[in-house]
Amino acid sequence: MNPVPAYASSEDIVNYINGTKTTPSQAEKQPVYNPATGAVTRHVVLSGEQEINDAVAAAKAAATNWANTPPIRRARIINKFLGLMQEHTDTLAAIITAEHGKVFTDAQGEVARGIDIIEFACGIPQLLKGDYTDQVSTDIDNWTMRQPLGVVAGITPFNFPVMVPCWMFPIAIAAGNTFILKPSERDPSASLFMADLLKQAGLPDGVFNIVQGGKPAVDALLEHPDVSAISFVGSTPIAHYISERAAHFGKRVQALGGAKNHLVVMPDADLERAVDALVGAGYGSAGERCMAISVALLVGDVGDKLIPMLAERTRNLKIMNGMNLEAEMGPIVTRQSLDKIESYIESGVQEGASLVVDGRGYTVPEHESGFFTGGTLFDHVTPAMRIYKEEIFGPVLSCVRVADLGEAIELINNHEFGNGVSCFTSDGHTAREFARRILVGMVGINVPIPVPMAWHGFGGWKKSLFGDMHAYGEEGVRFYTRQKSIMQRWPESMSKGAEFAMPTAK
Repeated sequence: MNPVPAYASSEDIVNYINGTKTTPSQAEKQPVYNPATGAVTRHVVLSGEQEINDAVAAAKAAATNWANTPPIRRARIINKFLGLMQEHTDTLAAIITAEHGKVFTDAQGEVARGIDIIEFACGIPQLLKGDYTDQVSTDIDNWTMRQPLGVVAGITPFNFPVMVPCWMFPIAIAAGNTFILKPSERDPSASLFMADLLKQAGLPDGVFNIVQGGKPAVDALLEHPDVSAISFVGSTPIAHYISERAAHFGKRVQALGGAKNHLVVMPDADLERAVDALVGAGYGSAGERCMAISVALLVGDVGDKLIPMLAERTRNLKIMNGMNLEAEMGPIVTRQSLDKIESYIESGVQEGASLVVDGRGYTVPEHESGFFTGGTLFDHVTPAMRIYKEEIFGPVLSCVRVADLGEAIELINNHEFGNGVSCFTSDGHTAREFARRILVGMVGINVPIPVPMAWHGFGGWKKSLFGDMHAYGEEGVRFYTRQKSIMQRWPESMSKGAEFAMPTAK
């Protein structure tokens, strides 16, 4: 039996401010689609500057009491939220599939990876511990502590409406901040469901707030003087814009941008497993992942063997409504995204790439109005082509033939993006050299999607990340806190008389 979302509703999607769902005064609406049918299922009501001001005011009013709440008590609330998320995993997954389109099992995996971060945040009492030095100098002790920033905000993308927000708010809130989430307008319902769960867990009103909206809402968050930090995940042009605007207004920023992830297949690789990896990582979630593999670098004569295997698997993908448990790939999130993906395919044809499998024009019976495309496979792609250089964000896999590992590494290192990369090989020396020499933030050896676990942290290099710190893990804790150093001594140990020389350890 296919699961049915228990949270299905035709009501407008509104804001969540100070523990209450509120409708923006402007009442400008944007449709939310079911990508499998093409039908409008709900409308999201967009916010402007006034709603941002209301959310910030609520978060600011709650900030002092929440920051002064002992970390262990904050962790207990997060732990209750963790239990509720585990209890409602399938409902959240169904909400994701209904609005994003990814297959239900993939949506379950997304929720599970978000839950991992929540579980990590439950350890905040340990994560906030500082350092202490007794007798750092004669009769003086020195210690450090980490304290929250205050009001912080997160701007999240459509492709992971549960997981990516969970990269941000559980750690930020556990660390003592209050949080404002601006989710994607394309699939915002999951954010409100999580707000309900947080309230059930006992989170005080004002600690977690949601504002629905587009660029006006984003700009208002960037410009508001009481917002101390901005986290963002999305495309590189917007990440660059947000990082510059946030810096201009004196905010701490963590902006994760786009990607063009490569998978290198060496001659000694297990080709069947390499094909499994390329199909799953290239076409999973219809390629709408920042960690999707979009380029296969085929070393030596690997291409002659691999391309026929890839072509067969690509043609036989099970593409259907994501709520069908047999589905391997669902629809694209919107008609506009579908049109953009198919324009990239035409660009590849015009530039001379060999179109082995053309996914354009794909239809699913009884879902003819859905936003579907098939998997597309190109061979003999060159680095000069647009389909190689730009992020497509769809189920398009480009194969590039290279002579050796050195050429593969040079191509990857010369690309403007440096998010994720993988190498399939059976040779330990090759694996070691690849991992050391590659200029990419997340590296997999025989792992096609090397997304780090909750306690390690996520982030790329080059134009895939703007800001100094990666998301979640210990770097996430550092991002949402600031260090304070305290030196202490008592009058009985102080000598009389002013000291004009620079203090030194004595």
